[in-house]
Amino acid sequence: MPLIKSISGIRGTIGDKIGEDLTPTDIVLYTSSYAMWVKDNSNKKLNTIVVGRDARISGEMVQGFVINTLISLGFNVVSLNLSTTPTVEIAVPMENADGGIIITASHNPKNWNALKLLNSKGEFLSSLDGQEILKISETFNADLHKPEKIGELVEKDNYIDIHIDEILKLDLVDIKSIKSKGYKIVVDAVNSTGGIAVPKLLEKLGVNVVKLFCDPTGDFPHNPEPLKENLSDLSNLVIEQQADLGIVVDPDVDRLAFVSENGDVFGEEYTLVACADYVLGINPGSTVSNLSSTRALKDVSDNHNCKYNSSAVGEVNVVEMMKNTKAIIGGEGNGGIILPSIHYGRDALVGIALFLSHLSKSELKCSELRDKYPNYFMSKKKKQLDSGFDYDNMIECLKTKYASEKINLVDGLKIDFSDSWVQLRKSNTEPIIRIYSEAKTQALADEISDKFIQEIESIS
Repeated sequence: MPLIKSISGIRGTIGDKIGEDLTPTDIVLYTSSYAMWVKDNSNKKLNTIVVGRDARISGEMVQGFVINTLISLGFNVVSLNLSTTPTVEIAVPMENADGGIIITASHNPKNWNALKLLNSKGEFLSSLDGQEILKISETFNADLHKPEKIGELVEKDNYIDIHIDEILKLDLVDIKSIKSKGYKIVVDAVNSTGGIAVPKLLEKLGVNVVKLFCDPTGDFPHNPEPLKENLSDLSNLVIEQQADLGIVVDPDVDRLAFVSENGDVFGEEYTLVACADYVLGINPGSTVSNLSSTRALKDVSDNHNCKYNSSAVGEVNVVEMMKNTKAIIGGEGNGGIILPSIHYGRDALVGIALFLSHLSKSELKCSELRDKYPNYFMSKKKKQLDSGFDYDNMIECLKTKYASEKINLVDGLKIDFSDSWVQLRKSNTEPIIRIYSEAKTQALADEISDKFIQEIESIS
């Protein structure tokens, strides 16, 4: 499988086929290309880059290549070692660094890894910046970039604590209310760095933590995407422990989902809905999510007389829309919460603090809080792309066939029906087409997705 080079960074399976797997040669090449881009584009000119990684098995190896490459090119490196994506994002401006690299393949299986690239604000690069780095990689010659002296390495292992302390300073986080409830919460961190960060945060909020898969070995016990079908162990333990709720995060801790006290999955789509409902009740303002997210965020925004906007899929697109509309909260339906008052990045730790503040002040059980919100059902399916598949022709055919419906081409193809919608878009991180649909029953949502998978197959 070819390396995936996208707005989400450089991603691939660990292996030895250069240009197909994520090999040492590829790691050095793209780290070097990014470093040259930083040198040309940073207004700080300090030649300092922050590096952190999740706990996946290949992480330490990849980190070694990244750090040594940067040092050899004259860059100073602040290494956070085991960390989270939002922690690295916060560390970049705190360290007054020129950029950052997060070594994580997010929700991908454990044989994958990736380089996520940040600018000096600790935010993901724009599409144009990413394209520039790819151009640099096509002609990069190490002999032309020999520094006067090599860089230095500084290790700082306390940034998760710093990150948590910054969250606890937020006015929106009601520490007293959370502590008063004496919550018992089960945490599933898929044996990655959430197993370090989430219990630390919860313990500072007075929570009795029950750990499930919190040993940061990188040996993921189940598919690391926080979807309902992967959360049976968490649901069962919540019931067994008579816990107030369960929390699950992905390997790099930028996606968040909950399980209610009765074992029912709260739904990752409703993570942002609940957090936005809480924030808008205190500080009204506009909201943003991507086109693949539930309609429920618009409903909640309308209930608070606030404006809702949608963006193309991808964190950088959501952030751009949030900045343009001065949104006070936003994110993605995959459980990603972005709160600009702390930083412009998806942050599961921020989401946990907001959600628990909301839950504790509502005086409701987790399942009762979920019942407050519009009951939409979403189907998220995918179809593998065969070699030579004509994606553009498929979009054109379906656009013509459904021309009488409301069509949106901002990101793939989204078709809005009167009481449902479907979106088809090529993934930025895998060779697949994602088929998302939403309707008033799960059966209808699944039926719509299955119908459009058949439509795709009939065209291909």
